[in-house]
Parts: sequence; C-alpha cells; structure tokens
Amino acid sequence: MARAVRFDEYGDRDVLYVADVEVPRPAAGEVVVRVQAAGINPGEAAVRQGAMHEMFPATFPSGQGSDLAGVVSAVGDGVTRFAAGDEVLGWSVRRSSQAEYAAVPVSQLIAKPPGLGWEVAGSLYVVGCTAYAAVRAVGAGKGDTVVVSAAAGGVGSVVTQLLRTRGVTVVGIASPSNHGWLAEHGAVPVAYGDGLAERLKAAAPQGIDAFIDLFGPQYLRLAVDLGVPRDRIETIISFAEAAELGTRAEGSVDASDTGVLAEMAALAASGDIEIPIAATYPLDRVRDAYAELEQRHTRGKIVLLP
Repeated sequence: MARAVRFDEYGDRDVLYVADVEVPRPAAGEVVVRVQAAGINPGEAAVRQGAMHEMFPATFPSGQGSDLAGVVSAVGDGVTRFAAGDEVLGWSVRRSSQAEYAAVPVSQLIAKPPGLGWEVAGSLYVVGCTAYAAVRAVGAGKGDTVVVSAAAGGVGSVVTQLLRTRGVTVVGIASPSNHGWLAEHGAVPVAYGDGLAERLKAAAPQGIDAFIDLFGPQYLRLAVDLGVPRDRIETIISFAEAAELGTRAEGSVDASDTGVLAEMAALAASGDIEIPIAATYPLDRVRDAYAELEQRHTRGKIVLLP
C-alpha cells in the first residue's frame, strides 16, 4: 500500500486527507514514479474548491497535484526511454502527483538533470511552463520593457528571471518585502497600491512594451489604461477579463511540452534561473501547505515531500 492525497467533495482545504491506496501499476507507455517531491499550485486549490468545474470536473474520490519528481520504480510495456532507478521530473494530468507513487505516461516526463535538487525538480512543471507561455505570449525580447504583477511569487519569480535571460528590462510589482529579491535579480521593483500607475510611468520613462499579469483583473485594465498594446498584455488568471478586453491568456497548458520543460530544467540546473523554495511539508501536512499558499504572499514554491 501507499499514501496519497484525496478529497471526496468540493470544498476548502479541510476536505483534503491522506489515504492508503494500492501502488499503481504502469499501463503500456507508462512508468510508475516513486515521488520524491511534488509542488503545489493555486490552480489545484481552484479545482478542489469546484471553481473550475466546467473546465476540469473532478471525479470523486479525486487525487490532487500536477508537479512531480522522483525515481522510476516500474515500467510498462513498450517503454524504452526510462528504466527502473532513473531520476525523472514532469507532470500528471490525472491529479495524482501528491502521493508516494504515481503512474505517468513517458510523454510527460524528462530525465532530471543531475545538478537539480528534488524540491526544485518537483515544483518546476507548472511554474516553468506557465512562465515560458507568458513570456512567449507577449513576444518579449531584448530591449523591451515588461511590467510583471506579483513579480516575486511562485510564477512571477520565474517570469522575472526568464525575461532577464532574454535581455528584457523588468519592472516588477510586489510588496516592499520582496523588493530586495527583485533588485538582486535585475528587476526594477515597484510597490502595488494607490498611485501605482504613476510609479510605473516613473520606473519606465521610455514606455512599457508589454505587461504580464499574474495576480488579478485590475492589472489588465491598468495595462490597457497605460497604453500597452492589447496583443502584448498577458494574464494567467483573469480569463473573463482577458476575453472582454481582447488581451492574451496563456498558461501551462499552452506550453505543456517536454522540450519546454527540458529547457526550463536546464536553466534551473545551470543556475541561470533560481526557483526559490519557500517551504516544504510532509504529505500528511497537505492542509497546512495549502493554508500557507492561500496567503498569496509566498516568495517561491511550496513543496510536498512524500
């Protein structure tokens, strides 16, 4: 038997529990991964609360989690890319990563770079692919000035650094407690709150070429008011507003590709991009992990260690 996070109905984090389940067996084209680390993400909380039922309905009892990294423990028929004992990272579309073992198609896994720690490897997929999609959506390149909201958060910290590797001037909106981190990573920090528009204009006197929103709809409207072209305004969270305003809304699903993940893993392994780890929790403290996540002031990733 193995342990896995489950919930039997939509609700807040109190519906989560850890159950004893059968160790999965790999189908053809799959491997079973003994999970060493599984990052947690706001989207998982939204699914569990029922807020995304129309797009991602849950079947109860439901597992939870996309991000994972671990060691292959068994391989299914036809699998030649991986063998038992290989270290891998990737994602599960079955909401099954927050568990001691998960069966995953080989098309959703890459080899873990040797220099990449488990906590980072196990939390890379969602933030890495989301950051890649957001940067690609606005066509950011050398010489551009891009504003990023929630610039020091789980996705924002990766977006900020990915933009910097491409020669972009980043203006990062964040609380003052995160300004030091942003400055150390080459961004121009700006505090949110009243007067933000004027502070952004002062921080980008040559103008703002693109805007990436990682927090909420008010920033899409702000970007439009600042004169940023709508096809260079991106959000990963405010889909209704994006449709209304004609801006972009691309996320991890749009960049869920092992090539993209391998590129992001290489950047993390080389140190070109730092994936901050805010906290780690054992599996049986999954509720506490989401309680910290829901404060929305965490710099970096929160990771479960099964």
